[in-house]
Amino acid sequence: LSPLDRLSLISDKIMASRKGSLKQKTERFDTNITKRGSVQKSSKKEKPFTVGPVVLSFFLFVVVGSSLLQIIRQAQTGQMMG
Repeated sequence: LSPLDRLSLISDKIMASRKGSLKQKTERFDTNITKRGSVQKSSKKEKPFTVGPVVLSFFLFVVVGSSLLQIIRQAQTGQMMG
């Protein structure tokens, strides 16, 4: 086989697989379109938390604690921000 023939065979295989996946998507859409109000909003599963509660509480502790320390330090030195 010449390189051009090989390329043609490969592109035919790719196009055939794309047509198959497109056909599957079309069939899925066609079955969903008849259900109108009872179709799920998304087929993807949602994760309840992207950040764990321990990490979130540690972050809040650091942010709130550092701001409180900054306020106390400025009150002791008598400096005003401005």
